[in-house]
Amino acid sequence: MSADVWVGSWRPHRPRGPIAALYSSPGPKYALPTNVGYPLHDPSRYRAPAYSFGIRRPQELVGCSPGPGYLIPTNMTMRGKDGIPAFSIYGRPRDVMSFMTPGPGRYSPEKAKNLAYPSAPNYSLASRTKNFDYDQSPGPAAYGLPPMLGPKVIGKSTAPNYSIFGRSMIGSFYEDLSKTPGPCNYRLVDPSVYKNRPPHFSMLARNMPPGDNTLKPGPGAYSPEKVRTSGTRRPLARTQSDPISPLVILIEL
Repeated sequence: MSADVWVGSWRPHRPRGPIAALYSSPGPKYALPTNVGYPLHDPSRYRAPAYSFGIRRPQELVGCSPGPGYLIPTNMTMRGKDGIPAFSIYGRPRDVMSFMTPGPGRYSPEKAKNLAYPSAPNYSLASRTKNFDYDQSPGPAAYGLPPMLGPKVIGKSTAPNYSIFGRSMIGSFYEDLSKTPGPCNYRLVDPSVYKNRPPHFSMLARNMPPGDNTLKPGPGAYSPEKVRTSGTRRPLARTQSDPISPLVILIEL
């Protein structure tokens, strides 16, 4: 094919993207919104809540080497730790319990019964439970014939009965309809409140006059046996140690 067939500089080439003229339907011209994700979600569809994860915070750049402040032990060499072997003394560990597998004699297949061998169905007869709601029908002794005395006789004619009630405060002859207080319900007022107050005197206790507190001789202080009753009146002989009795003085006079 010669170059004269083509007019202009346009030449056939593969399109870079989809072109609507290449499709009979609308094709990629119409794009439905997505139902996945949070942005550009279809507004006519339910969208679940979405939460974002924060980014990693930048870490501070620190030195990876220990620096000059790093203290190397004196017994550490380039080939490892130098020194004699050292051992620590610990307590004796407990013995590990081995798995105790039962032997053939520990099994009792004869006790399996219907668990291992086919058997007929069996049912146990248990006692009645406490919460069992059974029919509580009354027994023969729960029924009783009605009495033949009193006003509650069924199917029989009874005499008229009258009941005696207590005296009622309502409607009786001594009912206080006016609610007026009686004479004893008033408080007596002292006449000195609204009249001239009379003089008042107080009654004190009786005052006793002062008594005689002088010491007087008693009957044992007299000595009548020392008195002489003779015709001659002469002074009685007495010593200075003898006390002078008033009776002796009277006789001497």
